[in-house]
Amino acid sequence: MIPPAPRAKRGLSELDRRLWQAWTARALVAPMPGKALPPPPPDPVPPAPPAPAANAALPAPAPARLRPPPELQVGAAPPGIDAKRWRELRRGRTRPERTLDLHGRRAQDAHAAVRRFLLEAQADGLRCVAIVTGKGSSQEGGVLRRELPFWLNTAEMRPLLLGAAHPHASNPGAVHLLLRRRR
Repeated sequence: MIPPAPRAKRGLSELDRRLWQAWTARALVAPMPGKALPPPPPDPVPPAPPAPAANAALPAPAPARLRPPPELQVGAAPPGIDAKRWRELRRGRTRPERTLDLHGRRAQDAHAAVRRFLLEAQADGLRCVAIVTGKGSSQEGGVLRRELPFWLNTAEMRPLLLGAAHPHASNPGAVHLLLRRRR
């Protein structure tokens, strides 16, 4: 059996050192007796920008896991869902495992409730949930109904969701959401 190679010592990166220096300076950290704070690292010399090539190719797209998911639109088929699952969600055949009713809530309270509800639902391993905003009294719908798509597309909530649809064409006051599986 071949003995494993010795591990290389890992130290702080230059960025870590700078962050630590900034934090200790701001937090008024005093060194332990008999010790001294390390000297600040020297300012790095910025590398010269590369000369543009005449036939420079476009930069490669970021890997899929680093790109933000596309904007979620209620009622529009999102990428990543097969046709059968989307049809069942859109027609209301996928039954929600949990429902959140926002009737009578102010927008700020409703937003916090939606955030908490979705995070808990995904943590519990649920696949389909429903959010009831109500139809609203005006032609465009109520405030909660108008705001829900914006809340669902926030950087925190969008990665949790696969798709959103009204379970019935005559009921725009409820939205069924298909959640991503936890990894």
